[in-house]
Amino acid sequence: MTPVEIGLLSIVAIIVLIYLGVYIPIALGMVSFLAIWIMRDNIDLSFALLKIAIGDSAMEYTFATIPLFTFMGLIVSKAGLGADIYSVMNQGFRRITGGIGMATVGANAVFAAVTGSSIASASVFSKMSVPEMMKFDYNPRFAVGVVAGSSVLGMIIPPSAMLIIYSFVAEQSVGEMFLAGVVPGLLLAAAYVLAIWLMARFTPGFVGGRKVEVANLMPWSEIALKLGPIAVLIFVVLGGIYTGWTTPVEAGAAGSALGILIAALRGRINWRSFWETVIETGHITAAILFLITAASMYARMLGIAGLPNELQTILAANEFSFFWIMVLLVVLMLFLGTILDTASIILIVVPLFLPLIEALGLSLVWFGIVAVVAAEIGLLTPPLGLSCFVIKATLDDDRITLKDVFLGALPFAAVMLVVLVLLIRFPALSLAILN
Repeated sequence: MTPVEIGLLSIVAIIVLIYLGVYIPIALGMVSFLAIWIMRDNIDLSFALLKIAIGDSAMEYTFATIPLFTFMGLIVSKAGLGADIYSVMNQGFRRITGGIGMATVGANAVFAAVTGSSIASASVFSKMSVPEMMKFDYNPRFAVGVVAGSSVLGMIIPPSAMLIIYSFVAEQSVGEMFLAGVVPGLLLAAAYVLAIWLMARFTPGFVGGRKVEVANLMPWSEIALKLGPIAVLIFVVLGGIYTGWTTPVEAGAAGSALGILIAALRGRINWRSFWETVIETGHITAAILFLITAASMYARMLGIAGLPNELQTILAANEFSFFWIMVLLVVLMLFLGTILDTASIILIVVPLFLPLIEALGLSLVWFGIVAVVAAEIGLLTPPLGLSCFVIKATLDDDRITLKDVFLGALPFAAVMLVVLVLLIRFPALSLAILN
């Protein structure tokens, strides 16, 4: 078999195993292990590479960013900062039709800069925003669509678990990936706000709703009290990385400590809830570590098969342009997004395309942003749109079906696709802060 046939067969085998109910990291690792054994007829080599993959994943210093930022996101969520951001944003957009939707996007953007989790955002804001929008006669599909669409900001605006995972796969600086994600994340948030304004103006039936009349506006002192802790957290985490005062690991530790302090001062945490947060952090970290280890094994299998060299040869022989490589990447990402979660897509696809991107002399930091945004669209597309499932599971409202959530998220998936094209066409958007 040719290297390309081996690569394609491995993807098919992984997808089939997942459909059969095999846990994604196990499917990824099992296919890689067996492929190496079959290709080299040496099971000892498979075990040796598995040992190396585990060691490289678990012993990597920068891996500490994953449990630290995960813990920070969970503790900040318990501290109730999401509700504070939303109440302030809702007041700011109160006089605009579709304003609650815009407030949800703005609050999610700020919340993302502290938690880095799309799932946390989807869970928190589906409880707050959807009932509020329906109270003011917004279309239920629009309400859940706004929450689903804006929840993906948690995986683009740093700190982001997906950017950390890409950093491991592509061997890039976590700090540089975080800085590169700032402008694209803000651009996507602005695009969502613009899309909501256009929808309210040209498709009012889809949006629905009416302007919010707030009887008692919050004084500036209360606004400052609600936004102050968030501003301090963002300054400590991202400001520390940007100025070089802290490494990403140190920033995660500082943010976690500050999150505990904020939660304690607000009376939102006790020893039991603290321990529950630690356990949940451990579960999430173990799952991500398992994925990274399996992906490391998969990348080694592709190397042994000779796929990177084969792809470069095909690229040179057929003179594939940058345009067609990007088209192939986006189509593959969108297809896999219908059946796999974001992390799995990145861990499977990125090793295939890294040799092509490097051969073209393109920035791997820019490619990471493109890959994450493309994979994130899968959070909004059926049948496995994870954010949509989280929203449906969180909402206690029989009037809203899973179909409503997916249809409501569709316009926001289209907006993401437009932003993705802009990021591909103008790499400077991702690299502006780094230059």
